[in-house]
Amino acid sequence: MQFSSKQKKRININITSLIDVLFLLLIFFIVSSTFVEQPGLKLDLPKTSGRQGVEVDGYTLFVTADGKMFINEESIPMTDLENYLKKSVDIINEKGLILKGDEGVRYGIVVEIMDAARNAGVVKLIVATELKESK
Repeated sequence: MQFSSKQKKRININITSLIDVLFLLLIFFIVSSTFVEQPGLKLDLPKTSGRQGVEVDGYTLFVTADGKMFINEESIPMTDLENYLKKSVDIINEKGLILKGDEGVRYGIVVEIMDAARNAGVVKLIVATELKESK
């Protein structure tokens, strides 16, 4: 009696294309995770002891310690600020204008900015601060 020996077929799964897809997904998540960081300039915001924190998105006006201004990272001189705000006042009033000024900004510049915003018709002005560290 002779037994026939069937050779078992070996199943091969080609995972080359799966590795390519996983590699692309990995690259996508690495690249997209860098955009999670809040855009803007490095400023030392004034410290407050208030407990309430509010997350707001909208037009952000950055003022550096030397008085340079940026709206959503676009440089803008003080003389053009009011006209720029007038052009986009409808969009700004929906979400508000966020003022992020460095701790070293002169008080007079802040008053000029607030005056230009009021003259442009901005209704909602949000002043950004950082929470003081409790000891």
